[in-house]
Amino acid sequence: MTKPLNPAMATTGTPPVMEARSWLDGVQFPADRPLINVSQAAPVDLPPLALRQAIAEAAINDPAAHLYGPVLGMAALRAEIAQQWSASYAGAIRDRQVAITQGCNQAYCAVMATLAAKGDEVILPTPWYFNHKMWLDMQGVRCVPLTVGPGLVPSAQDAAKLITPKTRAIVLVSPNNPGGAEYPASTLRAFMELARAHGIALVVDETYRDFDSRSGAPHDLFTDPDWADTLIHLYSFSKAYRLTGHRVGAIVASEKRLAQVEKFLDTVAICPNQLGQIAALWGMRNLSDWVAGERLEILSRRAAMIEGFKTLTDWKLLGCGAYFAYVEHPYALPSDQLAKTLVTEAALLTLPGTMFKPANDLSAKRELRIAFANVDADGIAELFKRLQHLNL
Repeated sequence: MTKPLNPAMATTGTPPVMEARSWLDGVQFPADRPLINVSQAAPVDLPPLALRQAIAEAAINDPAAHLYGPVLGMAALRAEIAQQWSASYAGAIRDRQVAITQGCNQAYCAVMATLAAKGDEVILPTPWYFNHKMWLDMQGVRCVPLTVGPGLVPSAQDAAKLITPKTRAIVLVSPNNPGGAEYPASTLRAFMELARAHGIALVVDETYRDFDSRSGAPHDLFTDPDWADTLIHLYSFSKAYRLTGHRVGAIVASEKRLAQVEKFLDTVAICPNQLGQIAALWGMRNLSDWVAGERLEILSRRAAMIEGFKTLTDWKLLGCGAYFAYVEHPYALPSDQLAKTLVTEAALLTLPGTMFKPANDLSAKRELRIAFANVDADGIAELFKRLQHLNL
C-alpha cells in the first residue's frame, strides 16, 4: 500500500547541491586534472585556530554549552548583534528585536512561516536562491518571480506590478545568491517604501554582507525610526567565521514578529546550537580584523573572476560579487545538460541556471552559477584555462 505523501512536498524540487553531487558518482578525475568544485558557496576551510580553541574551552568548561537555552538565543549574543548592527547601520536596534536561529535558512523559514500561508504569494527576484523557493513550495505559498534588470538588480517599479491582495512579502538577497549583485542602497530604499505602502514585509537576506565590495553600510534602512514595521533582516555566521557545521543565523525584526517566530523555533529546534552561539559571540568580539582579511581575499578572487571572463569573449558575465559569478554560456547545449558535461569534459562542477529560475524561463538554459569563494588564484586561473580549451 502506498504511504501518504504531502502533495506540496512531492512537487518540491530536489535539493540542487545534492543533485549536483550525484553527477560525480563513478567519475574518476586524473591526478593532473582534479575536480574544481564551484557548485557550493559554503566555506570548506576550518575556522581560525583561536576560535576553535574558544569552542573547545566552552565544550569542556561551560556546563550551559550542553543544555537547552532560550528559544530566541543567548542574551549576550542578541545584545552583541543589536549593539554592533546599530553602530554599523547607524540605526537603533534593541536586544529584543534580535533572534538567533539554526543557520540563516532556518531564519528564513521561521520568518516566512509567520508571514505566508497556503495560497498566499511572495515575490522573489530571479535568479532566486533555490532554498527560498523550495520552502515556499513546501508550504503551498505561490512564488511570484520578479525579472531583474541590468546587473541582475531588481526594480521596485517592476515589483509593484506584481503585488496583489495575496502578496505577503518581497524577499531580497544582497549581495545576491546566485547572481552576486550588490543592490544599491537606493534600490533597497525603494523596495522598503513599496512594501510599506502596501502593508507587506520586506525580507532582506544579508548572508554575504561581510564580503560586500563597498565600504560602510550597504543601506540606510535601519536609520528609519519605524523600520520594524516593514523590514525583516536575516544574517548568517557561517560565512564570516566558517561556522557552517555549527548552524548559527540571526533575525532582526519587530518584537511582535519574533514572538511568532518563537513558536516556530520552539517547535522545530527548541533552541539554537549552544556551542555555535558561543563561537559566534567570540568571533564578533575578537575576529573583526581576521574577517576584514577574509573579505579582501574574496574581493581579490572576485577581481580575478571579472578579469578571467574578459578573456572568454563568447561568454557573458551577468553578475559577480560576494561568492558568486553568474554567467551566460555560448553553447547550444542547455545549461542543465552542460553542467553535467562539464564534470566529465573539464572536471568542473557548477550549477545550471535552471536551478535558479522558473521552469518556463528559457534564459535559464543559457546560464550557470560559479561559486568561486573556495578556489584560490591558481585554481581560478586553471578554471579559465579549462573553459578556454573546452571543445563542445
